[in-house]
Amino acid sequence: MHHEVTAVAPLEDKGAGHTALPPAALHPKALAPANLILTVVLSVFGAIVGIQMLASLGITPSTSLIGALAAMTLARVPLAMFRGFRSVHAQNLAQTSISSATFGAANSLFLPIGIPFLFGLPQMVVPMLVGVSLAMLLDAWLLYRMFDTPAFPAKNPWPLGIAAAEAIKAGDGGGKQAWLLLGGLATGVAGAVFKLPMSAFGVALIGGLGAMTAFGIGLLVRGYSAPLFGFDIGTRYVPHGMMIGAGLVALVQVARVVLKKHGRAADTDSTAATKEALAEARGASVLGRSLKLGGAGYLAIMVLLCAGTGIYTGMSPGMLALFIVYGTFAAFVHELIVGIAAMHSGWFPAFAVALISLLLGILIGFPPEALVVLAGFSAATGPAFADMGYDLKAGHLLRGEASGSAFELEGRREQMIAGMVGFGVAIVVVACAYPLFFANHQTAPINAAYVAAIKAGISGETARNLALWAVPGALLQLAGGPRQQLGVLFATGLLIASPMAGWMVAAGIACRLAVHGVLGAAARERLEVFAGGVIAGDALYSFFSGAVKSLRK
Repeated sequence: MHHEVTAVAPLEDKGAGHTALPPAALHPKALAPANLILTVVLSVFGAIVGIQMLASLGITPSTSLIGALAAMTLARVPLAMFRGFRSVHAQNLAQTSISSATFGAANSLFLPIGIPFLFGLPQMVVPMLVGVSLAMLLDAWLLYRMFDTPAFPAKNPWPLGIAAAEAIKAGDGGGKQAWLLLGGLATGVAGAVFKLPMSAFGVALIGGLGAMTAFGIGLLVRGYSAPLFGFDIGTRYVPHGMMIGAGLVALVQVARVVLKKHGRAADTDSTAATKEALAEARGASVLGRSLKLGGAGYLAIMVLLCAGTGIYTGMSPGMLALFIVYGTFAAFVHELIVGIAAMHSGWFPAFAVALISLLLGILIGFPPEALVVLAGFSAATGPAFADMGYDLKAGHLLRGEASGSAFELEGRREQMIAGMVGFGVAIVVVACAYPLFFANHQTAPINAAYVAAIKAGISGETARNLALWAVPGALLQLAGGPRQQLGVLFATGLLIASPMAGWMVAAGIACRLAVHGVLGAAARERLEVFAGGVIAGDALYSFFSGAVKSLRK
């Protein structure tokens, strides 16, 4: 929610499990010695785990709760130096840093640099690492700037953030909320033991109803189109075409939000505007400036990548200029699509959307070496953006959902610093670890798909399918509008080959409607706590079971 910006606003006590701080309280500092030492140690652990599991299993685990649990454990050690970890906000900093390091090291760094290695261009690995490191840092900073603006409101679900916040609250205060969370944890773990995607069930309990319905239908259509109708939408590039159309419309919708709010801001200078309208106008102004800075940043990184990798020597000046502009645009669209999907569903199709950028690049006719850079750069943008959104949502809930207050803004800034520490550690860990993994021919499994696509090229039929299915994707996104994001969420479901996840989303929606029918307005808070437990239980089980499988390999 948007409120007038004030010097300091008291934090509302949001119920059991959260100790509200007095208005004058200061947020723990990310660079305070005890916090910094813990965040660095956790970040090293998270980065190593993220790389290992991505290379061996093709997945990146959510380590957010591991960081929070580590801080909670230290808080119970009877030593003065650990006393500060009793604060839920210090635990939030620990959770932010390890999560940033895990996703940053695996998805934003290790995955992109594996593409030139697999393609037989090892000389590109180091300049690619430099470029994607800068893209990752810019990604996270942009979400920090855009969080709680009209494009990425703090009030939207960001499901993994809710899960982290509810776990931290329960550990802090206990009570009925803690039992409800534990019930969700048990449900999540029990379902995960039987290979059920319980995070999909949990997300459906709290996500936007329209967005979740579109997401679930997309999952089911992808899962059953081939066995029921003999039509494999994956090989026909239907999901990719739908996402292209929906993504382009989503970009236009964000631009319209910025321009509309700017117009409203001009009107409010001479009229008795509401506080909410002023807050929205300010948020739109920040969003507009962030988009401009982001565009300039991505443009600079693209130029750096072209120079550092030497690909500029293989293209004419006109083709080089087109490549730089296209790469900048693709990074922007990729970031927004991944962020929107993560905000509403907790799932972000970063691999698939990067493949879409690559397919369009092949269609344009860029040379293979340039396509390698494009694939790596596209894959690097988005994951850090989405992960920072989850972390800031958790912090926003823990700080009392006081949008615009001094304490909220201070806490958000400290989270950004903690996240940057995690990303910095991730850069160092990847730089030290990648030669060992590459020597054993270990890269992210999805890299083989990127390399195969570059080598195979794209047929006229594929191009026609992309163009054909972009139309319904665009229309669906237009119909849902920027609030529901129906096109993006439906295409996200189509890109994920997991029909069981579709059934779990359907079950979650059915349970949600039933609970709302019985409890009415009181259902929302209880569902958020229970759903947070379900998502956390699924994440913890997946982390530990994945770690065991990875060690066995």
